[in-house]
Amino acid sequence: MAGGAETAPRHDTWRVLRPLRHRDFRILFTAVILSVLAAGMWAVVMVYAVIAAGGGPVQLSMVAAANAAGLLLCAIPGGIVADRVSRRLVLRVVEFANLVAISSVVIAGFSGPVPIWHLVIVAAILGAGAGFFFPAYSAILPRILPPSHLLAANGLEGAIRPALQQAAGPAAAGLLLAALIPTHAAGAIVAAHLCAFVLLLFLHPEPAASAPQEGDKARTSVFHDLKEAVGFTVRTPWLLWTLLFATGWVLVSVGPEEVLLPFITRERIGEGAQWFGFLLAALGVGGVAGSIFVSSRPLPRRYLTTMNVVWGISTLPFIVIGLTDQYWLMLLSCFLAGFGFSYGNVIWGTLLQRRVPTHMLGRVSSLDFFVSLALMPLSMALAGPLAEVVPIPVIFIAAGLLPPVFGLIAILAARMPADEIAHPLGD
Repeated sequence: MAGGAETAPRHDTWRVLRPLRHRDFRILFTAVILSVLAAGMWAVVMVYAVIAAGGGPVQLSMVAAANAAGLLLCAIPGGIVADRVSRRLVLRVVEFANLVAISSVVIAGFSGPVPIWHLVIVAAILGAGAGFFFPAYSAILPRILPPSHLLAANGLEGAIRPALQQAAGPAAAGLLLAALIPTHAAGAIVAAHLCAFVLLLFLHPEPAASAPQEGDKARTSVFHDLKEAVGFTVRTPWLLWTLLFATGWVLVSVGPEEVLLPFITRERIGEGAQWFGFLLAALGVGGVAGSIFVSSRPLPRRYLTTMNVVWGISTLPFIVIGLTDQYWLMLLSCFLAGFGFSYGNVIWGTLLQRRVPTHMLGRVSSLDFFVSLALMPLSMALAGPLAEVVPIPVIFIAAGLLPPVFGLIAILAARMPADEIAHPLGD
């Protein structure tokens, strides 16, 4: 470890492009780009589709909570499926379901505003798809890429996801909404999902598992598979406490960001959809910077401590968002929040792929989804009603201050400084 760390370059921005040498990763990555771009556009189109249907914060909470609930309910099944069947097939089915769901919004929009119940169903389908997609994507990477390219792949995906989902996608949707009604703007989302689905049809079958003694045992029950992954998680303090930290982080932060930020923007800055879209874009640009920054360097020696500290302080800018009416300060705060969140995410994805046994990576990735997002539906469902009785600035201040405390508790409870020294990870 010492020799590798000493000879590795401290900064290598182009390292994140190494996985693109592999044909199947290029196809998969391009499909992910299109799908993430579509998700970014939908994040803004959904808000204004709710508004066009006469909805407010409570109705937007319902739609956002349906998306989170779909993700939560399918996260565990998604991980089990990813470890049992072709991950290529899972990705194709998910993309086809996304295509059908968004197409239904476009078709229904020709007869008028899409009702809230329809948007709730579509949001649930998209959330369920994400619950199956992420474990399959995480589990397929070690099968199509060499271990030395995994950090770069996580950095690359970590850079394009916020760039498109929170920057280019929302910005494009904001411009489309300036000229079109929400359901017509959703036509561009349909086109992106269609292209992604077609690309996935060209993905080669996955190579055989490198360790058949681990991954190709006699078929076990679903309960056994789940028990094995849960047991590993509970016995691994750094994994368990990071997931618990993420649960609290999500509870206090996601609802204000997803549900209340659009209405703060309308009240303080203006009615135009582009103002909210550009705030999401600032989150995305910060995420790109954070992903490139961390992936162009070797893993920090104190990788667990660094990851949790950065994640914790990434919500401090929420305090500024809650108090200011200056748009440039809101943009800067969103940039800093996106930077810290993505910085930690790149390290986290690499740790799962390097410290979790390959044969249960899909299940552990799904547990990551389930545990860390367990309170997302509650956070979104509560944000709207809570804003009726608690001043919005107070909500944002709490969302900014509590996660650093949660992160410190996780570091101390799991004794992360000792763990990361006992388990060094070379670059």
